[in-house]
Amino acid sequence: MELKTPLYEAHVKAGGKIVPFGGYLLPVQYGAGVIKEHMAVRTQAGLFDVSHMGEILCEGKDALANLQMILTNNFDNMVDGQARYSPMCNENGGTVDDLIVYKKADEHYFIVVNAANKDKDYQWMLNHQFGEVTFTDVSEQYAQLALQGPKAMEILKKLTAEENIPKKYYHAVFDTEVAGIPCIISKTGYTGEDGVELYLDSSQAEKMWDVLLENGKEEGLIPCGLGARDTLRMEAAMPLYGHEMDDEVTPLETGLGFAVKMAKEDFIGKAALEEKGEPKIKRIGLKVTGRGIIREHQDVFVDGQKIGHTTSGTHCPYLGYPIAMALVDAAYTEVGTKVSVEVRGRQVEAEVVALPFYKRSK
Repeated sequence: MELKTPLYEAHVKAGGKIVPFGGYLLPVQYGAGVIKEHMAVRTQAGLFDVSHMGEILCEGKDALANLQMILTNNFDNMVDGQARYSPMCNENGGTVDDLIVYKKADEHYFIVVNAANKDKDYQWMLNHQFGEVTFTDVSEQYAQLALQGPKAMEILKKLTAEENIPKKYYHAVFDTEVAGIPCIISKTGYTGEDGVELYLDSSQAEKMWDVLLENGKEEGLIPCGLGARDTLRMEAAMPLYGHEMDDEVTPLETGLGFAVKMAKEDFIGKAALEEKGEPKIKRIGLKVTGRGIIREHQDVFVDGQKIGHTTSGTHCPYLGYPIAMALVDAAYTEVGTKVSVEVRGRQVEAEVVALPFYKRSK
């Protein structure tokens, strides 16, 4: 039985095409279509309902020690309001999930996890907790809206004071407001664009949704669905759990070494990662040079030899050509390497390109 986010009725009213995703019923697109939604985020602004994401509090004297052991990144040098991305590994070095940790204050952390993994992640934290710490699943209390695009900040500044908006990327202001609605404003996103994610009480979600859309009309703000969210994150080469990583794939193999601090005294999965040594497979970007669109789970070949498989693939509206990400043998990751991908029994030509495919100009 799929759940509904607090904005379900708003999506239906706005003509959203509803599909099941991560245990929730969410709009895959609205009347404008995925391409228009994608382009709105790249050139103006788009509004997403990401209330299906999970939120977990980590509190207590040993909160930091627990995060240091359960997650691969290092959290001992964070300032209040700072956010940090991290994978969470199992004992074999595979990825349980990737998530974001916010430091609200000493001994008080706010963790955002992937929708489909929320229960698994929460249980994993409970199973591995130690000392004086409390993990609390507060997902039901929160709605989450993502306002993304080059005009996102202009829209936000109409509705809240400048000092309420975080100055830096991966920082948040807690206990603030937008249009008089209490919320957390976080300078984060999953689109490769400037923008914010707003966390607020579920009961206020529809009010916030309406006020943002109303005030963003001049800037071209439109509601966007899962389809555009996926094509945008693909262009920005942002990994998606269950595609670029899973319980078998390590964070190092999928190119997340920046968030794995091997110098840390210990964390779950560290010994396994050390034992594995230099990754034998790596995540790469592919640009299709032949005819066709590459999707996930398709075999990648060099000179007839299978070297790996694709993890995500699509036609990118802004770039104007099809791309894919793949996990392949580390020997074939050099930019310019020519490959072919098997799509429904035929070979589609592609070449290895640098990631990300798209980077916004500052």
